[in-house]
Amino acid sequence: MHVEGLEPDVRLPTVVVPLPAPDPERFLLQYRIQRQFEIGTDIGRQAVRALWAHKLRSLLTMFGIAWGVASLLLLVGMGEGFRSRNQRELDELGRNLMFLYPARAPAVEGSLRSARYYMLTYQDYLDASRAPYVKVAVPVLVRDDARAVSQFASANGQITGVEPQYGDLRYLPIEQGRWLNWGDEQQKRNVIVLGDELKKHLFPGQPALDARIILNGVPFTVVGTVKRVGHGDNNSTNMRAYIPFRTMAAYFALPGENRRGTISFLNYSPRTREEHKLAELEVHKVIARNHSFDYRDKNAFDGWDTIQQAKLMGKLLDLMNVFLGSVGLVTLALGAIGVINIMLVSVGERTSEIGLRKAVGATKRNVLQQFFLEGLAITGLSGAIGVAGAAGLTSLLRRVAANAEGFDPPRIVPSSALLAIGSLVIAAVAAGLYPAYKAANLEPVEALRREP
Repeated sequence: MHVEGLEPDVRLPTVVVPLPAPDPERFLLQYRIQRQFEIGTDIGRQAVRALWAHKLRSLLTMFGIAWGVASLLLLVGMGEGFRSRNQRELDELGRNLMFLYPARAPAVEGSLRSARYYMLTYQDYLDASRAPYVKVAVPVLVRDDARAVSQFASANGQITGVEPQYGDLRYLPIEQGRWLNWGDEQQKRNVIVLGDELKKHLFPGQPALDARIILNGVPFTVVGTVKRVGHGDNNSTNMRAYIPFRTMAAYFALPGENRRGTISFLNYSPRTREEHKLAELEVHKVIARNHSFDYRDKNAFDGWDTIQQAKLMGKLLDLMNVFLGSVGLVTLALGAIGVINIMLVSVGERTSEIGLRKAVGATKRNVLQQFFLEGLAITGLSGAIGVAGAAGLTSLLRRVAANAEGFDPPRIVPSSALLAIGSLVIAAVAAGLYPAYKAANLEPVEALRREP
């Protein structure tokens, strides 16, 4: 019967969508991952509880590891601080700088009793500058009896006569004005460049550039000033004034008879750092030829090779770093031995627990993981504390020793940090693996028989 206003009941056909067939391998993999995560979490909690149960013992052992890591980083860092300060002081003298001074030439080789004193001359400089393997040379005339007077003050300092290439050979950063040029040299101009400390003495709070000073009675115009070099008040470079070499030779030649044309010493630099010994040999040949003695007689020369000194100092500091690093590694090894000891004690104390766990289904792998994680937790946490402590102490020492003479503040050296981390990994494996292996191989029945 059809009722008006009502639609007949219309049934739609049922569509059945087939579900994908379960993948047993995927299901099994997910189950295993979840199970391993649960086991790992449980093992981690048990490891933390075990360490917390013996807080004092764990703390003392962790202190040994942390002290080993911190001492390794700090000792090597202090050595590197000394190295960087030494290298910086050599660089402030000049790059690849070599000195040659007047000396005594034995008339009979090896016999200083027959020695005669010889002075270096300007001709020696000219010949040495043309020697093979020599990149640049410069003659230096020095007088320590300079009396400088400005309109504001007077001061005693060292006056140095040099040619323009001296500024390229030595470390002399210009603060104001300019350095000496070849026009000054050729025309024997009365121009002067002041060191930082000498400028402060002569012009306290006043501009020095283009001012006039009287140097041992001779007027000079200040054309430049040098920035402060080095640290502290003992650097004589800052109390030095520089004038053209020819001007120096004309007004302030070295005192004494037969000193005309002589120089105080010779500075030179090899073509490359590796050729410094060859350059030294060639310069020695020139000087020996000019002064009539055998260049092979080492007693006839007085010099200073900053390149050789840097190499020797580098070797010394490398040996010192090896020694200091060894001390840190030994300390770290003692800490690792302490971890092994407490882990073995822990295995002995928890023998019954291990037997019970294995009796209810724990595998050797589960026991191995637990004890290995305990050893890893101790070494990892203590190592992190050691690195953080070393970084904190380094930062503190940087503030305290910022102006220490002959020593730069220590710094964390990446190579030593990698060495400490590598040693820590080895210590962690050694500290956790053997006790864990011993615990994992306990037989359940034998373990349960032992007294807890």
